[in-house]
Amino acid sequence: MESGEAVRHAHITGRELPSEDVVVPEPVAASRPWPVRLLYAIVGLGLFVSALGLMKEGAAALVPTLEGSIFTDNALSTLGLGWLGACLVMSGSPVAASALTLLDGGAITRTQAFTMLTGSRLGAAFVVLVVGVVYSLRRREQGSRRAPVSIGVLSLLMTAVVYVPGAFVGYLLLDRGVFDGVDIGSSPRLASFTDRAFGWLVDLVEGFAPTWSLFPIGVVVLLVGFQAFDRALPVPPSDRLESDGAWFTRKWPMFAVGCLVTLLTLSVSVSLTLLVPLVAKGHLRRANTLPYIAGANITTLADTLVAAILIGNADAVRVVVAVTVVVTAWTLVLLVAAYPLLRGTLLGIARVVLVDDRRLAAFAGILLGVPLVLILI
Repeated sequence: MESGEAVRHAHITGRELPSEDVVVPEPVAASRPWPVRLLYAIVGLGLFVSALGLMKEGAAALVPTLEGSIFTDNALSTLGLGWLGACLVMSGSPVAASALTLLDGGAITRTQAFTMLTGSRLGAAFVVLVVGVVYSLRRREQGSRRAPVSIGVLSLLMTAVVYVPGAFVGYLLLDRGVFDGVDIGSSPRLASFTDRAFGWLVDLVEGFAPTWSLFPIGVVVLLVGFQAFDRALPVPPSDRLESDGAWFTRKWPMFAVGCLVTLLTLSVSVSLTLLVPLVAKGHLRRANTLPYIAGANITTLADTLVAAILIGNADAVRVVVAVTVVVTAWTLVLLVAAYPLLRGTLLGIARVVLVDDRRLAAFAGILLGVPLVLILI
């Protein structure tokens, strides 16, 4: 298609023009045979369970240090801790699991675990902004660079709009005991099986490392475990959405896809990062990604709920359930009753942020500065 014809086609369809100088490679996982993916899944499961065991033992040893410290002296501090921690490790899931193990070890209360878990979700979207910036550096024209970066900005804005009000309501409900009747736990048989199958790593590490170090070691093991899960899951090609028709321009199909992709990948960072090349190449309009982001922010809590059940702490399960319930309810309210206003507002803010590099840098600085302020309060 000649350039003039392409411009007319883009004007008629309302789609952003793809850039010819960017080639998105096929995901590696899609070409792996299923036995290899199965092996990665088993390794990922083993590392996931082993990491929880390490973090649980290490959290108990960290109680004297963390109790009453600047990081855990109130709910705002733990909110900032979860937010900043997710930004630093470039993932929210390990920080969310950390909140549950610290709760189980007695280092923080369940309301503090709630705010730390909420903070981890706010920080998790930061990785999408980083990926968008890195991806945009491959593009020559300033205007074409804004598309991938805009996904990071929209992900952060949408997450804040959902989780900040949801955290306020959920905190009150959890503090007043609304979720005290929730009692979900793993069976003793499952617990004994996982202890026998994966508990050896805890005993091994305890033999040569101080007990307090088990917690950071567990975080590293958890990160490696999630990487194994990523390699186990096949990912659809980047042009799959374009070939399926106009369903991706509608709100509820995109919401459902966001829920499903994040549930399969067990990582909101991974599922949202998939949007970066799709928008950059013109397969999706950034205005149509908000329902996808909203769905991803709900099912990203699935792996955290599994972690809470495996830890075997009833309050940990209640914390995750509280976050899930309020976030789901508030998300549905926004999508049903205020979606046009929400979309227009967030897109307007994104346009302001992306006017130039200085505004984008200021936006990123605020993302890192706010959690530091919360910790110091």
